[in-house]
Amino acid sequence: MSVEEPLILYPEGCIVGSFVRRVKRFSVEILVDGESVWIHSNNTGSMMGLLRQSSPILASPAANPDRKLKWTQEAVGLNMATGINWVGVNTQTPNKMLKAAFEAGRLHWGEGYTVFKSEAKIGDSRADGVLRTEDDSLPPLWIECKNVTMIEDEVACFPDAVTERGRKHLNNMINVVKQGHRAAFFYLIQRPDGHCFAPADIIDPAYAELFYEAIELGVEVYPYRAIVTEAGIVLGELLPVNPKAF
Repeated sequence: MSVEEPLILYPEGCIVGSFVRRVKRFSVEILVDGESVWIHSNNTGSMMGLLRQSSPILASPAANPDRKLKWTQEAVGLNMATGINWVGVNTQTPNKMLKAAFEAGRLHWGEGYTVFKSEAKIGDSRADGVLRTEDDSLPPLWIECKNVTMIEDEVACFPDAVTERGRKHLNNMINVVKQGHRAAFFYLIQRPDGHCFAPADIIDPAYAELFYEAIELGVEVYPYRAIVTEAGIVLGELLPVNPKAF
């Protein structure tokens, strides 16, 4: 498969509207041809710098026709020098991309693994995915996925809000490494203007501190750029991780 082809395709029948407001995090009002349409957002983050009045919003039809909100927010249009660039805000996308990239042979750090399992139980928690081999010749590779939409000075940053859950995931992965397994974070940067990655220490300094501690202990970090279009999402290049600032 060509790297220019989307690994994830949006379903047919998507709509584009303009942003009006966000209510209680999960409901977003948009205007489509002058009419108000309420859509569902699964993004619990702040979406800092994205939800501006009249910004273009891409929404896909809900898979369940009986759902109260018939549309799901997929992306927000960001005005840049090159025109409108789409920023993917659906937080389920990184999990889908991880599986698609593994099946397409796009994860060099997953070479040798033959089995992929989503939502894999680990202790009293679950990881977004785990890679194994049929004969257990390689240690299990546990993976957590994160969606990244915040850019500061061309640096892609996570999180965009204080995240106790995110710190729990870091601790889980540290414990995995201590048990002799592999552990990795798959950060999907769903906007085009980030050129490297770093934890958002201004937003959540505790997360940033634990992030670098996790790396020192052997947790792997793979931040990938995603190219988002109205048709789907392409997996772009792997971006460098900024070193810890002292």
